[in-house]
Amino acid sequence: MTLAPQDHAGAALTIDLRALQNNWRLVTKQAGGAECGAAVKGNAYGLGLEQVARALWAAGCRSFFVAKLREGEELRKVLPEAIIYVLDGLASGQAEIYVKLNLIPALVSGEEAREWATLGKALPCALHVDTGINRLGFSIAEFSALLDDAAMMKGLNPTLVMSHLACADEPSHLLNVKQRDAFAQVRNKLPSVRASFANSSGIFLGTDYLHDLVRPGIALYGGNPTPAAANPMEPVARLEGTVMQVRTVQEGETVGYGATWRASRPSRLAVLGAGYGDGVPRALGSRQGEPAQVFVCGRRCSIVGRISMDMMAIDVTDLPSASVVRGGRAEIFGKHISIDEAASWAGTISYELLTRLGSRYARHYSGIESEIS
Repeated sequence: MTLAPQDHAGAALTIDLRALQNNWRLVTKQAGGAECGAAVKGNAYGLGLEQVARALWAAGCRSFFVAKLREGEELRKVLPEAIIYVLDGLASGQAEIYVKLNLIPALVSGEEAREWATLGKALPCALHVDTGINRLGFSIAEFSALLDDAAMMKGLNPTLVMSHLACADEPSHLLNVKQRDAFAQVRNKLPSVRASFANSSGIFLGTDYLHDLVRPGIALYGGNPTPAAANPMEPVARLEGTVMQVRTVQEGETVGYGATWRASRPSRLAVLGAGYGDGVPRALGSRQGEPAQVFVCGRRCSIVGRISMDMMAIDVTDLPSASVVRGGRAEIFGKHISIDEAASWAGTISYELLTRLGSRYARHYSGIESEIS
C-alpha cells in the first residue's frame, strides 16, 4: 500500500467501522437474549469515541459504558438518545452535571448513594457490587446494608445492578465460579432490577454469566475474548509505518541506539516512520529470542534494533529488492499481525496497545464512513 499524497504522517492508523459493527453483532448473538451494550471508555479504546459510537449506534447498540464524567459529556454530544453509564461512579460534588447530561452513575459506595439520593428526585442509577475483583464497588455487606436503609432507597432508582469479573479470560479459574455465585445472590436481592455481569471474555463463559445486559469492550475492537482458542473477532485497527528509506548494512555493523542488533550478513533494512512517539511499544525492539515482526509485501519481517521515538528498522533482506520502496507501508498490527500478537511481543496486552496509540499518525476510517460522518 502506497502513502497517499495528502498524508504527511510517518504512520497511518486505519479503523474498519464495518468490522467493528460485525464484532458487535457477533457478540450480540453470543449473548443470547441479553442486551449487548458497548464499552467506549478511553476514547473508544484509542480508536475515536465519536466515530466508534456512531457506528455502534447505527448497528443497533443503545447502552454505552464510559469511565469518566468527561467521557460521558463527550458521548452525550454524539448520541443524544443513548443510555450512558459512568463506571467510575459519582464524581464528588458533580451530581447535578450527571442530571443535566442524563448520565447514569454506577454508584460504588454508601457515600455516593447518599449524595445521589439527596437530590430528592429518585433518579436512575446503577449499583456496582464488588464480588471478588476488589476494585470499585459496594462490598456484599455494604450492599445489604444499603438495601436495608429504607430512607436511602426511597431516594434511589436503581435500574441496573452490576459487578465485574476478574479472571474471565481464564475460563477454568476458580474465581469465576466464586464471583458467579456471589453475583447470583446479589441479583436475587433486587430481582426486578436488570443485571449486568459479563465483559468481553465473560460473554463466552456460559449462560450463567449473561444476565440482562453484557458489556463487551476489547472484543469489539478486535481483541481475542477467548485467548485459549482462535479469535472469533474481526481485526478493526491497522497500524502501518511508512518506509522512509531503504539502506544496506554490512556484516558486523550495528543498528540503532545502543548498538543492540548486529548484522550477521550483508542486510537490507527499511526504516519506517513510526516509533514510540506514535504508540509503537519500545519493547518491540531488541527482543531476546524471537524478534517481533511486521508484515510487508506479503511476508513477515523482523524488527531490528531499538524502537526510536520517530522511527524503527526492519530487515527486508529476503524480499525482492524492487518490492520495498520509499513511500510504501508495513503493517505493525492489523489483519496479518494481530493486536494480541503484537502486544504479547511487547510484554503487554491489546488493551494497552490500543489505548496508548499516539496522535501523530494519519487516521482513516473505512467501511461506513459516509454513513456516519
